[in-house]
Amino acid sequence: MAKMHSRKKGSSRSRPPMVQKIPDWCDTSKEELGKTIMKLHDQGMPANRIGMTLRDQYGVPSVSPIIGVKLSRYLKDNGAHPQIPEDLSNLMRRALNLRRHLRTNAKDVHNKRALQLIESKIRRLVRYYHGVGRLAPGWVYKPETAEIAVS
Repeated sequence: MAKMHSRKKGSSRSRPPMVQKIPDWCDTSKEELGKTIMKLHDQGMPANRIGMTLRDQYGVPSVSPIIGVKLSRYLKDNGAHPQIPEDLSNLMRRALNLRRHLRTNAKDVHNKRALQLIESKIRRLVRYYHGVGRLAPGWVYKPETAEIAVS
């Protein structure tokens, strides 16, 4: 996929295998995995960190064949889904960091442009999440209130 704000092609990435069955060497049960997911969520980890922790520390290759649904769906079903989607909150965090940088470095024109591009992506994502119904129809991104929403 091409990059959004440049004329470069995107980089390829690894993808999980198409086979969706539990490997023979994985001995984690559905209940045990569910308890572990909720324990990691209670520690404040987002969904992508939970998946990496399960892979690296608990030896779970993929969550969906074991529990039957994807990790984000499992969190949503158990009432642990965040109000603001993870990709949107990450972009908001990046914009906040750039705003903080620009307060002390006002002449940094390259990062002013980068902030414009990031906020453009935020607005595009907000429009998408309004259409899907993931965000409330009245939710609007405001840089002044974004710090409260992200933390």
